[in-house]
Formats: sequence, C-alpha cells, structure tokens
Amino acid sequence: MRTASEHAKAIVKTTAPAIEKHGIEITTAMYKRLFQSEDVKAMFDQAAQESGEQPRRLAGAILAYAKNIDKLENLGPAVTRMVQRHVETGVKAEHYPYVAEALLPAIRDVLGADVATDEVLGAWGEAYWMLADILVAAEAEAYALAD
Repeated sequence: MRTASEHAKAIVKTTAPAIEKHGIEITTAMYKRLFQSEDVKAMFDQAAQESGEQPRRLAGAILAYAKNIDKLENLGPAVTRMVQRHVETGVKAEHYPYVAEALLPAIRDVLGADVATDEVLGAWGEAYWMLADILVAAEAEAYALAD
C-alpha cells in the first residue's frame, strides 16, 4: 500500500484553504474531464451531477481529507460510507486512474499553475494514491464478503 511522504502531507494540508474556497469548481471541472468517457459517465448518478450534489459531496470529502491527511482515523466513518457507495455502484481498482487523470489537471485548471505547481500536484498525486489504495483494499474486502 502506498503512503504519502510527510512533505506531501504538509503540502496537501497547506492547500486546504484553497480547496475549501474552490472545491466545488475543482470537482465540477474534474467530472467534466471524467465524463469525456461515456463508459465512466454511465457509472455515475447523473441526477446527482446535475443537481450539484455529487460535486459538493466530493469537494467536502477532498477538503476533509486535506485537513486530516495526518489523522486518517478521523475519516473512518466517511471512508466506510464511500466504500459502501463504491461497492453499490461497481467501482473497481481499475477505475481509480481515471479519477486521478481528471482530478489533478482540474486542480491546476482551477487554482492556476502559480498555486498548483508541479510540487503541489505531485503531493496531491501521492495523497490521492494513498487514499485510493485504502479504498481499493476496503472495497476488495467488501466485494469478497458480498460474494
């Protein structure tokens, strides 16, 4: 399982205010990129997209993660809900790269290259894959229990 370096965690924490201010813009831009693939788009509840509920929910989750990246135990209930939702909708390990490929550029698009530098995006990449590995492991366990 991948972990994020202490340096990356510190960078992610320092970007929390920007995430708080621009999170919905970031997640909206991320979904726009993600949904260029019709197969991926079909996995999502489009009513929740159109109402703005899903971008808001994801922005809140990203902010909570940024603020608690050094205290992941605080995120236990949120991770459990996310895992349940992912299992209900058929999310698998192979879907996570699509989100990374949409999220990281969306952060740069919204915050700009002067804020979302290569170092910042590298830190968010480390943080993303650390959380993705946690989710993938928990989802694999949930799928196994469901069988």
